[in-house]
Amino acid sequence: MAVNQGGRTRRRLSTEERREQLLSVGARLFSENPYDDVWIEQVAEIAGVSRGLLYHYFPTKRDFFAAVVERESERMLRMTAAVPGVPVREQLTAGLDAYLEYVEAHAHGYRAFHRADAAGDQAVRRVYQRALAAQERQILAALAADPEFGPQVGTRPDTRLAVRGWLAFTTAVCLEWLRGPELGREQVRDLCARALLGVLTP
Repeated sequence: MAVNQGGRTRRRLSTEERREQLLSVGARLFSENPYDDVWIEQVAEIAGVSRGLLYHYFPTKRDFFAAVVERESERMLRMTAAVPGVPVREQLTAGLDAYLEYVEAHAHGYRAFHRADAAGDQAVRRVYQRALAAQERQILAALAADPEFGPQVGTRPDTRLAVRGWLAFTTAVCLEWLRGPELGREQVRDLCARALLGVLTP
């Protein structure tokens, strides 16, 4: 449905489109400011909606931030999903390329996602921790299915610890890269790939 405003016709957003718009605004604000400094009124003003409408979609600020974090985590999981039958080394290069492209294109959302770990709210932190655990499982499953590594590597406790540490390393590298990229995307990709493969291969 279109709404005429001042001679201009503007299409009314669907429920899903409006929700996506609000989450995009939230990702930007939460990435640039601490959680306590983001106000729901500010989100509503930027999005051009009433505060009541925003609360219709997200009953509390905590619900809103958790939804922002969840949205970003789902994007990253889809992007880094394992491809059956493709060697881990190839998947790692392709996956990091896609991941770094996302980091550049959605820097606000990426920062907001990782800011969740510092949030004092336990419910929000649980969303973040679930997302990291899912990434970890994806990587371990890909290692276990690859003949080069196999279950003997993919299921070892030290491999699990190494993957968990590598996710933290990659996050730190990407956040620093966003502050002022001294390295090109390919250099960052190769750095992150070497860091994982270095601890997995003798």
